[in-house]
Amino acid sequence: MEKTVKAELILENGVRFKGSAFGYIKETVGEVVFTTGMTGYQETLTDPSFAGQIVTMTYPLIGNYGINLEDMESRKPFLKGFIVREKCNVPNNWRCEMELDGFLKQNHIMGLEGIDTRALTRVLRDNGTMRGIITTRFEDLTASQIKQKFDTYTNEFAVKEVTIDEKYVINGSGTHLAVLDCGIKKGILRDLNKRGCKLTVFPAFTSADEILSVEPDAIFLGNGPGDPKDIPTVIETVKQLIESGKPVLGICLGHQLISLALGCNTKRLKFGHHGGNHPVRDCQTGRVYITSQNHNFVVCDLTDDVEPTFVNVNDGSIEGIRHKTQPISSVQFHPEASPGPLDTQVLFDRFLKIAEEAKKNA
Repeated sequence: MEKTVKAELILENGVRFKGSAFGYIKETVGEVVFTTGMTGYQETLTDPSFAGQIVTMTYPLIGNYGINLEDMESRKPFLKGFIVREKCNVPNNWRCEMELDGFLKQNHIMGLEGIDTRALTRVLRDNGTMRGIITTRFEDLTASQIKQKFDTYTNEFAVKEVTIDEKYVINGSGTHLAVLDCGIKKGILRDLNKRGCKLTVFPAFTSADEILSVEPDAIFLGNGPGDPKDIPTVIETVKQLIESGKPVLGICLGHQLISLALGCNTKRLKFGHHGGNHPVRDCQTGRVYITSQNHNFVVCDLTDDVEPTFVNVNDGSIEGIRHKTQPISSVQFHPEASPGPLDTQVLFDRFLKIAEEAKKNA
């Protein structure tokens, strides 16, 4: 039986939570967020949109069905830390290939368990997202050392960390999509490919000329981490892709990049939207969908050429946009829902129909 290692989470505002370390024992600094999903902890762990963040699971028991390689949403986890109320040491599922603790060890991720995650969630909800440190040296760290660690933390280069090194192709006989990988989840690629799409996937900082050189039928911008304004070169690329006249669809970070390229703005949410139970309203029909979301920034200040398509029922924030005259649209939530509800997968079908019509008329 492993010896318990005491650890603490230290927040920017001075609040501390005592618990036990697990996974790969190291000191880690990140932006502390909470996610409300009841299942899908492995998809959460491997979602590149969490790069640079310490993720708190609000559901109390995590790890009960173990880890399996098939449910990985990226090549590895990119988050900075993982906080749970209680981790399961004896997972029970026929698909289980390893325990949560071993998975974190293998990927050098620090875990913290045994704290009151409800209390932590309330702190983040009331005070907003803030930086935190998970450390076993909590008795030795001085106030100035803690401040220095917070001051030197940055998530500015998150997209560069998670994107691929070289382009690759996923074969299909249908619509040819050029996909810009800013940290795209495998679930999105799977859902597009199972609809017959051929996918040419490019690194995030690929030029518009190179992307258009493969003669795609349409452009797809997936999810990713961080502040979209940290990657101005990608925003400029998106502007050029829009000017090509090809249909464009964006999800999550892709939604924010398209909005900025169209002259709209983005701002930081107080504590972000993370989880699989976020209600959004269709502006045209009034129907409410339950969606999966993972973002800290939101689109605002729409231009006259852009109209909202979805809004968040909880806080009224914009969840989707479309251009009034061009085949350009995007949504903040995840239609592929890995994990989460499948309510909005029809958006993929609508976009592919638009892409096929544009191809016929070209």
